[in-house]
Amino acid sequence: MTDSWRRPATQSAITFEIDPQGAAPPFEQIKAQLVARVSEGELIAGTKLPAVRQLATDLGIAPNTVARAYRELEADGFVETRGRNGTVIKARPGDADALLQVAATEYAARAAALGVAPEQALAYVTAALRA
Repeated sequence: MTDSWRRPATQSAITFEIDPQGAAPPFEQIKAQLVARVSEGELIAGTKLPAVRQLATDLGIAPNTVARAYRELEADGFVETRGRNGTVIKARPGDADALLQVAATEYAARAAALGVAPEQALAYVTAALRA
């Protein structure tokens, strides 16, 4: 694999690579990379995607190509377009469970480190949920 066929987007925190010689058209390559990153947990709900024009410029492709990828990703439920606020990764059904599990694990570890008894830690959570 050589860099002569790859066009990485470098101006954004989220990078994409387009293979102009690839069998899939560029908009499909963008979609596939984004879906893979969401599925792997690399990109989570609320992550802002690069602006259409910026990503198109970074990749050396037409803005309509990026716009098509974003439209299809939105139709598939992976992203949400918020007008002038841009396009973000949309929350998926399993996201809440995974995020809450991480938060619970971190909370339990912090409570234990502070010497808080499990019953008291649960009481704090219960009180917070009722507030």
